[in-house]
Amino acid sequence: MIIIIVVVFDYVEKVDDFTELKAPWSAVVNDYYLNFIPYFISQFSSLFTFIAVIFFTSKLAMQTEIVAILSGGVSFRRLMWPYMLGAFIITMLNMTLSLWVIPQAQRDVIQFESQYIKSNQRVLYDENAYRQIDDGTFAYVRGYTPRGESVSFFALEQYDGSELVAKLEASGAKFDEEHGRWTASKYVTYRRTAENVYDFELHRNLDTLINLDARELGETKSLVKTMTIGELNDYIYQQRKKSSDDVFIIEVERHTRFSYPISTFILTLIGVSLSSRKVRGGMGVHIGLGITLCFSYIMLGRVFEQIAISGSMTPWFGVWLPNIIFALIAIIVYIKAPK
Repeated sequence: MIIIIVVVFDYVEKVDDFTELKAPWSAVVNDYYLNFIPYFISQFSSLFTFIAVIFFTSKLAMQTEIVAILSGGVSFRRLMWPYMLGAFIITMLNMTLSLWVIPQAQRDVIQFESQYIKSNQRVLYDENAYRQIDDGTFAYVRGYTPRGESVSFFALEQYDGSELVAKLEASGAKFDEEHGRWTASKYVTYRRTAENVYDFELHRNLDTLINLDARELGETKSLVKTMTIGELNDYIYQQRKKSSDDVFIIEVERHTRFSYPISTFILTLIGVSLSSRKVRGGMGVHIGLGITLCFSYIMLGRVFEQIAISGSMTPWFGVWLPNIIFALIAIIVYIKAPK
């Protein structure tokens, strides 16, 4: 029901863009919403589970059924087992989606948004990209077009300390994704001589293998969302070797894919412990408290993610800190829950 409401609101918000930019219905349904729904479910499944646990357990508490169960000799710890089993199943499904399925689906979503949603129409690839590919070696790329995997200008620069000692330039270079090679029909090389002047030579048929993948030219935040966990790990390794400034963004994305599913256990424990006690005000008090905790968790997660991305906090700690805080809350409320 929540998913249907979200889809309806999202469609109402974007229908003007769909109409004005003439988005085909097949693209709206297949490329956008069928891929958007699993992403939304994955991002908020732990919170949906939390609210469902509070609603269900609170109803049992209001009907005095939990008191009867505990009075029958069943410990509160034993009562938690079915909840933890359900949380485990949801966590495994959610983690499978986050690590492998959703990243591939996000490729179609991002491409659709850049084409048919005005607020998201942006250059997915840097117009001018300057990357360090090795010690003292830098690559400069301008005007990359993903359709033909070509660039309008390609350059390699070799430095000795802060001094430029050699350079290669080519127009109309192409990237061979299968072999990871850059090619061009013509190119020019410059080399500094002992007299501190640069000699140049004209060449044909450039075919070079360098540590620069065309994917690295993309906007990092959008790019990492389209990578499976294996691709993400490889990408982090490459960017660390190059001392890239984007390493924090990539590591935050990786830790997020694990922290959100794991939070299902923590929020389930909090939900059962809070709502298993019969209180004045009934189910409404439990649900209100649950929604408050949900928004607190989301807010803390977003705040600490941004701090980690900025480099002011270690990425793993920034991503996992909300889980740590709520795990402490879970332990406290579990200890105080009815035994």
